[in-house]
Amino acid sequence: MIVLHCRPPEGVPAAEVEWLKNEEPIDSEQDENIDTRADHNLIIRQARLSDSGNYTCMAANIVAKRRSLSATVVVYVNGGWSSWTEWSACNVRCGRGWQKRSRTCTNPAPLNGGAFCEGMSVQKITCTSLCPVDGSWEVWSEWSVCSPECEHLRIRECTAPPPRNGGKFCEGLSQESENCTDGLCILDKKPLHEIKPQSIENASDIALYSGLGAAVVAVAVLVIGVTIYRRSQSDYGVDVIDSSALTGGFQTFNFKTVRQGNSLLLNSAMQPDLTVSRTYSGPICLQDPLDKELMTESSLFNPLSDIKVKVQSSFMVSLGVSERAEYHGKNHSGTFPHGNNRGFSTMHPRNKTPFIQNLSSLPTRTELRTTGVFGHLGGRLVMPNTGVSLLIPHGAISEENSWEIYMSINQGEPSLQSDGSEVLLSPEVTCGPPDMIVTTPFALTIPHCADVSSEHWNIHLKKRTQQGKWEEVMSVEDESTSCYCLLDPFACHVLLDSFGTYALTGEPITDCAVKQLKVAVFGCMSCNSLDYNLRVYCVDNTPCAFQEVVSDERHQGGQLLEEPKLLHFKGNTFSLQISVLDIPPFLWRIKPFTACQEVPFSRVWSSNRQPLHCAFSLERYTPTTTQLSCKICIRQLKGHEQILQVQTSILESERETITFFAQEDSAFPAQTGPKAFKIPYSIRQRICATFDTPNAKGKDWQMLAQKNSINRNLSYFATQSSPSAVILNLWEARHQHDGDLDSLACALEEIGRTHTKLSNITESQLDEADFNYSRQNGL
Repeated sequence: MIVLHCRPPEGVPAAEVEWLKNEEPIDSEQDENIDTRADHNLIIRQARLSDSGNYTCMAANIVAKRRSLSATVVVYVNGGWSSWTEWSACNVRCGRGWQKRSRTCTNPAPLNGGAFCEGMSVQKITCTSLCPVDGSWEVWSEWSVCSPECEHLRIRECTAPPPRNGGKFCEGLSQESENCTDGLCILDKKPLHEIKPQSIENASDIALYSGLGAAVVAVAVLVIGVTIYRRSQSDYGVDVIDSSALTGGFQTFNFKTVRQGNSLLLNSAMQPDLTVSRTYSGPICLQDPLDKELMTESSLFNPLSDIKVKVQSSFMVSLGVSERAEYHGKNHSGTFPHGNNRGFSTMHPRNKTPFIQNLSSLPTRTELRTTGVFGHLGGRLVMPNTGVSLLIPHGAISEENSWEIYMSINQGEPSLQSDGSEVLLSPEVTCGPPDMIVTTPFALTIPHCADVSSEHWNIHLKKRTQQGKWEEVMSVEDESTSCYCLLDPFACHVLLDSFGTYALTGEPITDCAVKQLKVAVFGCMSCNSLDYNLRVYCVDNTPCAFQEVVSDERHQGGQLLEEPKLLHFKGNTFSLQISVLDIPPFLWRIKPFTACQEVPFSRVWSSNRQPLHCAFSLERYTPTTTQLSCKICIRQLKGHEQILQVQTSILESERETITFFAQEDSAFPAQTGPKAFKIPYSIRQRICATFDTPNAKGKDWQMLAQKNSINRNLSYFATQSSPSAVILNLWEARHQHDGDLDSLACALEEIGRTHTKLSNITESQLDEADFNYSRQNGL
């Protein structure tokens, strides 16, 4: 019940009293829940949400009117939990896993500043699924008594253990028999050893003669075949290499031999229009820049010096990743390897080792690392040109302590091994020391390469345990009170309370899931003064992945020839094609078999080992040619396409330099104290004091979160001592590269221009520097 008292002034004649709600008269006869007859008081028998408003008592007689001050009535509703959902299925099919269920704060939802629901919105329990057990044989039983048929038996059973939970039954026979008389079995009432072996000898003779006859026929056929083969080979001449070297999966080339005047031909009288068709195969796309020697050695093509090549149509070189190590270890004999394997789902370690060794001349890096000393005032730690940063809020470290905090990025083999269709979307980032305790969550920013504009990904945050295993911290879409993930188009901002090693993984839900790849082309002169090498890279669109490419190219003398571009690579199992187009025909030529190269889907989709690149070798006709213009087309079959326009001078003195990184943040990797934050501390304190308190108009921290595009998992902020401070920490992490406070100023202005606690800030209430800074930045 709500009772509002009214005391009208005395007058003659007596004043009549009327109640107004939001400047509209209240008619108690139309609403039985309201009574205005009792001594001028307004009585609301049972408060309802619709009763919220501004109430005014007005007294009037024929002389004058008097109005009371307005009384604001706010009917708020505390949030209530909905019912729990059913437990989900166990997340593993075999062994120990977990199930979860969830509930929402919608029964009812908090209104008008009502309290948010207390407790967890997600519960998890462990579950165990029975694993299938394959059956296994018991030992054989003893042999049985010899039967009248001169045989005895033994058996075994599939009970050690028996198959359970859908396991496989034992393979093999459950019963075995053999002769048990050692030649003494009775046949036609005579001992077997007394029977004349005439019939047995006859059968043996037939088998012997048949075998000898077959052997003679086989030898004759072999001799005839060798003779015909050698005669046919002599007809072609010695300028055609062995056909066993020319097998593979490429389109056919027609090589027409030129017979006239060739003293090397065995039969110069043959007609000159003989056409010999052969097909070449071999891996062209390289992981190591030194492998380009495989296709640029002129000795590879010397045996074909008298052959004219006519390309029937544009040809494709199929990339055999799993065979590169075997081919690289062979001598360059002028022939290509046999059996181009198209199975690209795995790369065995034995095939990968030689290529890692080929990079021994380059400086090996296992991690990028930066450090800084931080105290009670907090600060920011940035890994230059990687998109990785760490924000330590003011007050997260106690006043009497200071810590040396470090941050590193793993650039070696990822320790997180993907399970099934799961792929690594970010670098593995480590921050520490691990035993450091913070009183306020810190913000870790990790770049990723997923296209999050559509809901085709299930993205998880994972942490490495002290035992080296990776465990899931949370799914980005789940609600949790232990940490918070805010996914932006190119980075994920995570609020955490413990240091360690973290990474983002993604599980594609549909074939429309997209990874963003950065494609770039680098060029450099070859050892041969007429050759020029192009290297096209396709790497995950994270700054640290591209920084690794840039560092390698700097050591090799490579130059960036075109601004890198983004390629949207779909998870539809279609491969990637890279081709060189529009080469000036009379100035440059491309080496054979490298016009177009194809990379299998799995190699691109899971490219979290070494940067993937393909090499193209161009040759000038004359040394006077110094300008190169061509197009490089990178496209996914049935997917996105990008064109890199190359127009450069091969002379270093005339080449235009292209900036590697649009923003250099390496000048101050560690910032401490107030200069590390964009919002002045005094302004920050006043914002927190304003929004941490529930407001009658709903303009509290929930509204502040909503205006800053934080719309989910608000239960995490409700558990914090100052929700507004944590929201501002997240804003600082998201806008570390912004030059001003426009986005925050717009959010505050949108919440309400007439909010007295904010609008009445004056210069006398703030530090002079903070006031001037805020005024210049629109806050």
